[in-house]
Amino acid sequence: MSDINHPSPVPPAEEKQENHLAEVALLFLRLGFTAFGGPAAHIAMMREEVVRRRKWISDERFVDLLGITNLIPGPSSTEFAIYLGYLRAGWPGLVIGGICFIGPAMLIVLTLAWAYVSYGSLPQVEWLFYGIKPIVIAIIAQVLVSLCRTVLKGAWSVMLGLLVLALYLPGTNTIALLFGGALLFGIIRWVERSYQRRHKSGSEISNVLMALPLASIQELRQYISLTRISAGLAAVATVAVPYSLPLLFLTFLKIGAVLYGSGYVILAFLRPEFVVNLHWLTDRQLLDAVSIGQFTPGPVSTTATFIGFMVGGWQGALVATVGIFLPSFIFIAIIHPLAATLRRSPWTSTLLDGLNIAAVALMAGVLFQLGQSALTDVVTWLIALVAFAVLLRFKLNSAWLILAGAAIGLVRFWMF
Repeated sequence: MSDINHPSPVPPAEEKQENHLAEVALLFLRLGFTAFGGPAAHIAMMREEVVRRRKWISDERFVDLLGITNLIPGPSSTEFAIYLGYLRAGWPGLVIGGICFIGPAMLIVLTLAWAYVSYGSLPQVEWLFYGIKPIVIAIIAQVLVSLCRTVLKGAWSVMLGLLVLALYLPGTNTIALLFGGALLFGIIRWVERSYQRRHKSGSEISNVLMALPLASIQELRQYISLTRISAGLAAVATVAVPYSLPLLFLTFLKIGAVLYGSGYVILAFLRPEFVVNLHWLTDRQLLDAVSIGQFTPGPVSTTATFIGFMVGGWQGALVATVGIFLPSFIFIAIIHPLAATLRRSPWTSTLLDGLNIAAVALMAGVLFQLGQSALTDVVTWLIALVAFAVLLRFKLNSAWLILAGAAIGLVRFWMF
């Protein structure tokens, strides 16, 4: 006879899944509250947690995920959280990982949006980020050093990385560099294999390989010209459109489905829609919204939450947030079966290697750009260097360094 008063114990497999789901939820909730600095810093913190501290995946697998998430549209760090949640806890982890990473940032931005609408200005918190920004630079730099050791193997990989970095800094399209880097590295490896099979002379192979970067640069320049023409055509002004929740949702859904890049790059997607086409925002309001997304923790794309609240209250904030992040969940669910087979084929494996090299080079470019605005005096340089040394020497949780940086900013505010 069954014992109705004592239910059967949870099967070990289900209990393990539940434990993993709790791990995913707790980790990404904490990161959602403490991950300052934009996608590069978020990914750096995730690597510290899932590779160094928890050992969920290897560094090689981590770099593969970095390349794959950079290939698809949407906020890269959010997609990283979604993907890591899936790898650790299956389909429930995919959903929970993304929601827990997005949720804290959404609530913080929603509170700031209410203050902005109520009082007409942003809270003055710049002094906090005086100390936080150098810490973020140190975190990104430490992870970049580790990823370079994993990805840059051989002279050609180093040369490709430097080429991508040199093209990125003047403003070359990010997706063009990712695809171009993958293709160029694939061609280089194909030529090398052909040389080994046919025993061609070293001088002939060198001439072919040295010509490839030049051809790649020309193709990338043509691509950039086309994208600039397209952007100009999309910016044609139209009459004001009445506000509606469905239109707000569809607009952010479209942006989330095509958004490449991060940080202030999101302006290139938001301004044509909300300032030029719909006339729901002014340029000043849009810049304030993007600034909020920049200095709050979690995904920068929670800018959508701020805009949604400004134009449609809390309902608009919720609809806008769902709209911009929903494509990321769908893309990760679709790409995972493909990603699992990329390493099995020699050709696609080589393309993925090139993609990873390009992604790490882009991370270096972001580090350089962020460093220009974060390291402004001797104190900020000292904070960054000390934090970098601490991260290299000790396995310290980066959240403590973030808090220390905020405390330094607070002290500076009181002193000056």
